[in-house]
This record gives sequence, C-alpha cells and structure tokens, in this order.
Amino acid sequence: MRSLYLLIIFLFTNILFARAQENSQWTLQRCVQYALEHNISIQQDVLNARLSKFTLLQSQLAQLPSLNGSTSYGKSYGRSVDPTSNQFVNADYSSLGVNVSTNVLLFGWFQQRNTIARNKYTMQASEADLDQLKNDVSLNVATGYLRALQAKEQVNVSEKQVELSKAQYDQTKSFFDAGRLPELNVAQLESQLATDSANLITAIANYTSSILDLKALLNLEFATPLEVIAPDVKVEDQMSIYSTTPEQVYQEAHKHFGTIKAAELRVVAAKKGINSAVGTLLPQLSFGAQLQSNWASSYQQINGYTIAGSQPSGVVYNSASHLYDTVFSPVYSPQYSTVPLGNQLSNNFRQIFALTLSVPFFNGWQSQYALRQARYNYATQELNEYQAELTLKQNVYKSYNDAMNSIQKYYAALRASQAADRALDFAKKRYDLGLTSTVDYLVTQNAMYSAAFNLLSAKYDLIFKLKVIDYYLGKELKL
Repeated sequence: MRSLYLLIIFLFTNILFARAQENSQWTLQRCVQYALEHNISIQQDVLNARLSKFTLLQSQLAQLPSLNGSTSYGKSYGRSVDPTSNQFVNADYSSLGVNVSTNVLLFGWFQQRNTIARNKYTMQASEADLDQLKNDVSLNVATGYLRALQAKEQVNVSEKQVELSKAQYDQTKSFFDAGRLPELNVAQLESQLATDSANLITAIANYTSSILDLKALLNLEFATPLEVIAPDVKVEDQMSIYSTTPEQVYQEAHKHFGTIKAAELRVVAAKKGINSAVGTLLPQLSFGAQLQSNWASSYQQINGYTIAGSQPSGVVYNSASHLYDTVFSPVYSPQYSTVPLGNQLSNNFRQIFALTLSVPFFNGWQSQYALRQARYNYATQELNEYQAELTLKQNVYKSYNDAMNSIQKYYAALRASQAADRALDFAKKRYDLGLTSTVDYLVTQNAMYSAAFNLLSAKYDLIFKLKVIDYYLGKELKL
C-alpha cells in the first residue's frame, strides 16, 4: 500500500512539474498573441478607435430633430406685468412657465452628411492605425524573441566550449602527471578554461537580459517564468526572397500597410471636411415648433357674490305723490379664488410653428477661417500621404538590400565555421600526438568558437531580415 501511495505521489509530482515547465515555455506565436492583448500602446489605440466610433455616431444622431423641454418657477414683487393677463399689477405673486420646443434642419447644403462622411473616414483611419500598430508590435516581439534565441544558443555554444576545454585540461593534466607534457601546458589550458568559463557567465547574463527585454515588450510580469523555444529553423527554407523584387515587395506592402491606408483615408476625410466647411457659408432652412403655457397666482376667478348693502342708483316719478322717489340697488361683494393650475395651463396653451431661413452674412470670419483651415488640413494630409508612401518605399528597398547582404554574410560565416571545425579536428589530432604546441592548439580552438559565434549571429540576423520582408508582405510572423 505504501508503494502505491509513493507511486501516486511520484506521478502527481511529475504531472505538476511537466505543466509548470510547459507554462514557462513560450513560442513566438504565444508571445505575439500575449503582446497584442496586453501592450499598453495597443490598448491606447483601441480607446482612440472607440472614440472615433463615438464621434461618428454622434454626428449621425445629429441629423435627428432636436427636442427640448423647460420649466421655470418664480415669485414677483412690486409692479410688474401679469404673464397670464398681460396687465400691470402691483402685488406679489408666483408664476410657472412650461415650454417644449423642437427644431429640424430641412436643408443645409449637405453639411451634416459631409461631417458624417469625414468622421467615418477618420474612424477607418484610426482602425488602420491600430492594425499597423499591432503589426509593428508583432515585429518588435519577433525581434526580441530572435535575440533571446540567439543569446540562448550562444549559452549552449559557450557550455560546449567549457566542456571541451575542461576535457582538454583533464587530459593535459594526466599527461603532465605521467611526465609527457610540461606544467606550462597545464597552466595554459587552465587559463583557457577560466576564460571560457567567464565567457559562459557573460553569455548567461546576456540571455537573462534578453529575456527581461522580451518581458518588457510583452508587458509581462518580470517574476513570470519565460523560456524561449528554439525551433528547427532551416535557413534555406526561408529563401523565398529570391523569387521577388523590391518593387514587388513595395507594391504588396502598399496594398495592406496600415500607415498607407490611414493616410489615404485621412485625405478623403479632409476633402469631406472642406465640403462641410463650405456649407457653413451658405443659407440654411430649418423648421421649428414650440408648445408653451403658464400659470400665475395673481390670475383669479369669481366664485360667487354676497349683498353688502344698497346704494341709490336713480329716481323714478311717483304719479300718486307727484314726487320723485329714489331707487336703491344692492351692492354685491364678489368672492375670488386663484384659477387652478390645470385650467390655467389649458387656457394659456399656445402653439408656434415657424420656418427659419438663416443667412450667414458676417460672424467674425469664423466660417471663412474654418474653411481655410480645412483646406490647409487637406493639403497637409496629401503631403502626409506622399511622405508615408515615400518612407515605405525607402524602408522596403533598404530592408530588401539588407536581407540580400545578410544572405551573403550567412553563407560566408557558414563556410568559415565549417573550415574552422576541420582545422580544430586536425589540430586536436596533432596535439594528442604531441606535434603541435598548446598555444597553437588554443589559437585554433578559439578561432573555431569565434567562427561558431559569428555563424550564430549571421544566422539570426538573416532570419530577422527575412522576417522583416515577411512583415512587409503581410505574412504571419512565425518560426
């Protein structure tokens, strides 16, 4: 039973270790995907693209009629005009006003439509900028990843160099103990072993530094384990550049490059901006309607009368007495009350409908200045488009030339490394037979490792230059 428990614990521990090791291994595709999801610059451009969408939506909703409502309540003291009877009163009273208005532009020389079109192309330009930034971040991540791979392989080469120097030192030490070689040879190989160990420490430090740089590009926590995976890349399989010309690469990049798309869209948006600015100089026809009513505490109504007495109102001839009798009429005292709110609002309800023709004669040259500014912006965007195309073409031709030169450097470094390997093989055989000195052997060995480092540098430099060409061709960056 105890053996079964131990077996289960062993298997569980191995599973956890394998998962932890798997999580620490990052491919180029995983690095690129993580960077696209967590890069700060990309997140900022995403917000800019969303803001452009909101601006477009706002300009589209601006075509709808406006509807506004307002109400006001106040108290008046002293002599003033009663808002319900329009008569002067010398009393304190409260008042309430209600107003609902709507307005719609019937014709404005397509100013709003041009504004919508401008915002639409501006939004598409922001999206193109975002796509371009994602491609740029992907290329930067690929560059950092390749540097880390190069540093990792340099660590492997340095480790092999230390192992070889250690084995050679042990063999020479045994020859010295047997009296076949002098102690000078042992000291020389011991010095070489110390130098190779120092080179190994430097290579490890360079690899650690490249991993930290890669984590910074990914916006990854520095405490998170990350190990780059060295794929089996055959340089010869990457040589599709021979089937293309720099002009073909440029034409392909021109079709999908975000900076070119954004520049073209901003030129169109600037043209629409001019059309929109022209509309502000021309008359505009709009339709408006208002619904209004009010209430005042001074507006009163008569509820009834009471007889407060009588007063003479005339005379009448009495034929019997041949005298005039005085006629009395009752004096009525009215009883007042404030007209209810609903009744006043209903009685005072009025409607206003109007067609308004607005002619901009003079507004401090604001419209003229806006038109000039729109024209200057259009000219600027045209120059920006030309500059973007020129920059892209220069970069493509330079990158193509760099890639072709890297191919030549790689093959030259490959031949030099192969020759250095053969020379070291011959030197080792001669050294084992005592036909060459330790110094000559170490010189040949150092030449071999120098050639190996040069080959590594040329290899990854070539891979990077070829990935730059893939970047311009719009291909996925992968190893």
